[in-house]
Amino acid sequence: MNDDLLAALPLPVRNKARAAGAADWLAGLPSLVDGLQRDWAIALGRVYPDATEAFVAEATMDDGTAAVLKVMVPQAVDATRHEATVLRLAGGHGCARLLREDLGRGALLLERLGRPLSELNLPALERQRILCATASRLWRPAPGSDLPTGAEKGRWLIDFITRTYEELDHPCSERAIADALAAAARRIAAHDDERAVLVHGDVHQWNALQTPDGTAFKLVDPDGLLAEAEYDLGVLLREDPLELLDGDPHERAHRLATETGLDATAIWEWGVVERVSTGLLCTKIELQPVGRDMLRAADAVAQTGATKMQNRWPAGSA
Repeated sequence: MNDDLLAALPLPVRNKARAAGAADWLAGLPSLVDGLQRDWAIALGRVYPDATEAFVAEATMDDGTAAVLKVMVPQAVDATRHEATVLRLAGGHGCARLLREDLGRGALLLERLGRPLSELNLPALERQRILCATASRLWRPAPGSDLPTGAEKGRWLIDFITRTYEELDHPCSERAIADALAAAARRIAAHDDERAVLVHGDVHQWNALQTPDGTAFKLVDPDGLLAEAEYDLGVLLREDPLELLDGDPHERAHRLATETGLDATAIWEWGVVERVSTGLLCTKIELQPVGRDMLRAADAVAQTGATKMQNRWPAGSA
């Protein structure tokens, strides 16, 4: 059983653990999971093959409740705490319900949802509308929640982009990096604690799952920030990177702004940052072709000078 569990662990999760120096965690994962099964009286089912950040498996509680067990790589202790905070604040609205938590072991037990939006083969515009509506159910003031701010996340992204670009021996153009760093600096400067809301931080079609009755969607795997709501739409903007280049790449930012009444410039700038940072991360953990596609799109957008949105849509426009 232990060998089966490790064999089923997706390669990106193994690579993430090794990159974090967590070889001991990998070796001890079967025992850790066995302990959680005993302590929480759960029975494990299949391991999810598409996970990238954690060990994730189906679970059934002793009362028959269908659940999901998630165990984070040790480097992500803060990530586990932030995710649990978001799920508690959401209370099952917009995000999956949190059933149990053990932050010391980096473990969460969540309600089990249905198929991800990515499997429904919906047109891009319909997917974007669903994601906007789902994310907006989460946005709310959350002062005192001890989550990172949008400004703090921007500074973290600048450090990550700068460092990882060098570690990977420049997998994209210098101009794409310069554009991402400049956009991050502008979003840091624009941060306003009074306007900040609870945001998910990683809104995309693989993180939006159908509710059991199939009538709506909920988000999973929140990063958790107190930031401008445009951050979530910037993440959405980075998705389908090659499709972004089919026509004017700005139009998607404008559509998202129109859909939500938010600021097109802020959406675009967070999209620039997220496209580069995610492309670098995916390249680092060998999640391809996603990483190459993200960086290819970042290069193309940067070469056209498309990050200079202020001339087209002044801040505050939708």
